[in-house]
Amino acid sequence: MEGAGNDLIVALGLVLALEGALYALAPRAMKAMLEQVGHLDEETMRRGGLAALAVGVLVVWAMRG
Repeated sequence: MEGAGNDLIVALGLVLALEGALYALAPRAMKAMLEQVGHLDEETMRRGGLAALAVGVLVVWAMRG
């Protein structure tokens, strides 16, 4: 697998590594955050997800040119 497919797998691996590090280093804080997220309404979650998506695409675009 070359090119974009390889990049996607690497990106997924980085996401898993970062999330795993957060859970391993601060499990209590992660539980508290997840509890707070559970109280958000769907529209707020949707907007937050879209904002994260946009920032992620901009970061990749800026780094990849």
